[in-house]
Amino acid sequence: MLSGYDMEMIGCIEGVVFAKKAGFAIISAGGVGYKVYGTRETLSSLKEKENASLWTFLAVREGALDLYGFKSEEGLLFFELLLTVPGIGPKSALAILDIADVETLRSAIVAGNAGYLTKVSGIGKKTAEKIVLELRDKVGKSTVNSARALSGDEEALEAMRTLGYTHSEAREALRKVPAQVEGGSARLREALRLLGSR
Repeated sequence: MLSGYDMEMIGCIEGVVFAKKAGFAIISAGGVGYKVYGTRETLSSLKEKENASLWTFLAVREGALDLYGFKSEEGLLFFELLLTVPGIGPKSALAILDIADVETLRSAIVAGNAGYLTKVSGIGKKTAEKIVLELRDKVGKSTVNSARALSGDEEALEAMRTLGYTHSEAREALRKVPAQVEGGSARLREALRLLGSR
């Protein structure tokens, strides 16, 4: 069994994207195809047959070594921070990063807004409260823009569900709206525009 220290032995991967599948990509590096799990945003940034480089985290569990990839070091560090919360494993941490950018998640945690994590991310209430409790003093300060986007997302999410969009469709669209777009109405308009242009 590898120790916690050994889990950091693959800090990044650089190679050619051999294939993209649901939830992961195969990256060919040094003659080996590595299966790398990532968020939808990370995976959508990769193009088959083109070079890619990702920050990585190697998760060691009985009978498996799973590699997780991130576009930025900030994403990797936040992922690792989520793993310090009891009950949050790599797949749960990745799912949380899949619903909002790091800055918005940081804002929710700093504000003690477990309701946002539950409503917008879809994770359970107890898990959301545990994340806030464990990480509130560790995640650093949030920006004014991300705090405003946070409150606007809750309002926009409710409106989109009223319009007939599923929870996951609404979350995915809101995730793509820049933090500079403030207020529920403005974020709703932009999310609907993004959905209309798919």
